[in-house]
Amino acid sequence: MSQGNLFIISAPSGAGKTSLVKALVESTAGLHVSVSHTTRAQRPGEQDGVHYHFVDRDRFEEMIEAGEFLEYARVFDNHYGTSQAAVESQLQAGQDVILEIDWQGAAQVRRKIPGSRTVFVLPPSREALEARLRGRGQDSDAVIARRMRDAVDEMSHYAEFDFLVINDDFDTALGELRSLVVGGRLETRLQAERHAGLIEELLD
Repeated sequence: MSQGNLFIISAPSGAGKTSLVKALVESTAGLHVSVSHTTRAQRPGEQDGVHYHFVDRDRFEEMIEAGEFLEYARVFDNHYGTSQAAVESQLQAGQDVILEIDWQGAAQVRRKIPGSRTVFVLPPSREALEARLRGRGQDSDAVIARRMRDAVDEMSHYAEFDFLVINDDFDTALGELRSLVVGGRLETRLQAERHAGLIEELLD
């Protein structure tokens, strides 16, 4: 069985990354999102092991010491990390895997898995980004201002990624992401493994 592809998708908070990834996974067979570990509090409606693996800070530090993370980072006073064993198991089973992580995590993963495909999602404007953040109705003006400053810093790293998607029209952005996943599956090395019998017959 050929190994799956690893896709890293990053974006500033409010760019619509989570909604895009959810729609992408629902509409693309054989594609899975890696479930991260986090120290942040579990929110209403979230399920442990489905949305995140919720752990306390001591357990998270133990996992760092044991080298269990493919990447980890601090985001908004909380810690997030990706289990290396879980991702490698999915890839070896021939599944394509998406990591939703920030630019720092993406840099860590690129060093460990050079063949990973990295995608950055940008909003169509700063105004649209702020409107999306305010539309959640969860944060104060001070928190919104901090998130906007963090978003600008995050967006400044876009050039470190292989592909760039602008989330202006949702369906267009979704189609562009899907084309990257499907296109990755057509790589000659992978296709040669999947269709070895056919190629041998054709060349015999």
